[in-house]
Amino acid sequence: MPEIKKIVLQGGAVRYRFVVDVGYEPKKDKASGDAIINEATGEPVMKRKQLTVTRNTLPEAKRELARIINEQASGTFVPPNEMTVTHLLDAWLERKAGDLEESTIQGYRNALCHVYEYLGHLRVQKLTEDHVLSMAAWLVVAARRRGGKPGTGLRPSTAQGVLSRLKEALNWAVIRKYVYANVALYVHVPKRAWKEDRRNNKRVAPWNVLEVKDFLLGIRNDRMFGPLMLSLMGLRPAEVAGLRWTDIDLDGGTLAIDITRTMIGNATVLEKDTKTEAGERALPLPEPVRQALLAFKALQEIEQMSMGTYYQPSGYMFVDHLGEPLTTRHLREHSYSVMKRLELRKVRLYDARHSCLTYLAVNGVPDTVLAAWAGHVSASFTKRVYVHPSPEDLRSASDHLTVLLGFEKDAA
Repeated sequence: MPEIKKIVLQGGAVRYRFVVDVGYEPKKDKASGDAIINEATGEPVMKRKQLTVTRNTLPEAKRELARIINEQASGTFVPPNEMTVTHLLDAWLERKAGDLEESTIQGYRNALCHVYEYLGHLRVQKLTEDHVLSMAAWLVVAARRRGGKPGTGLRPSTAQGVLSRLKEALNWAVIRKYVYANVALYVHVPKRAWKEDRRNNKRVAPWNVLEVKDFLLGIRNDRMFGPLMLSLMGLRPAEVAGLRWTDIDLDGGTLAIDITRTMIGNATVLEKDTKTEAGERALPLPEPVRQALLAFKALQEIEQMSMGTYYQPSGYMFVDHLGEPLTTRHLREHSYSVMKRLELRKVRLYDARHSCLTYLAVNGVPDTVLAAWAGHVSASFTKRVYVHPSPEDLRSASDHLTVLLGFEKDAA
């Protein structure tokens, strides 16, 4: 048991002090500050880590010593530290960088910029649930930096993403024993903000079957007919941009997806593996898509012959007339220009994926096949997020209910 000593300060005031061991830490060289390594074992030389506690009265010192000993015995003791929220987020992002793709880490940094701004100066061990609640309210009222009027609120989904990243960082802090509990665990965006957002920002419905048909008719003579057809059959824009001709078997009518080309900050191209193992898949090509890709490949061969040495073959399917690989931004901007020309309702090209999966679902494609086509791990996720039956899609249900609820009986 550590001894509690009576200390008389220079001015005559009395204090009570004790020193308690709280674990071990690497011993560091005084000159360089680097950890000293045991040459025989290659491991850092460890030293005892001690905590000095001073209290005004003897009973206070006894209570604090008893608390520390009890928490050490139960494994819940967290030594005091000066770590701020900024230091925690920096350390957590550095830890996550080894596990996540660069584009995902960039998304985490974009979300956490609001936490840095609002809570970054606070010590992690002084952070309270009230601090996080206050930040959550600020996020939906005044945290916007761009994409609208600065100083207005974030969308609830964006704000919830910010809170989710903070919760993950604090969970890690609990594991590392920087804090004893995650004070953000039960904080969420107020339900009222979600309701107001749904009222003020109606979700743009994906195209229905007729709109898809109108788009198809309008792009038949478009140079990008083939890539746009791939979007209409449910591929992600990054998957379209990442396809190489070696991934496409035009004779067998199949394509293989194992590489994506996405963008960071709408400026830097990042080539990477599919997000999940389920995203790496082989799909049969519908005959109209196969024909469109055959025509696109033939066009590229003509362009290469006509441009001569100016043509730079890259092996990618989605290229310009000089063979340069195009990006998801090119695909998006081109699709918007076509929608404007055809006077079609403007939707994200990514929503063509929603239209495709909805069409397959309402036409009886099994859930497991639907998820495999989309490249999802979970069939329930596919149906919950990507399937949006229209009123017309519900007509068959109405027809069935007409039989059930009708008054006429079948003839005997």
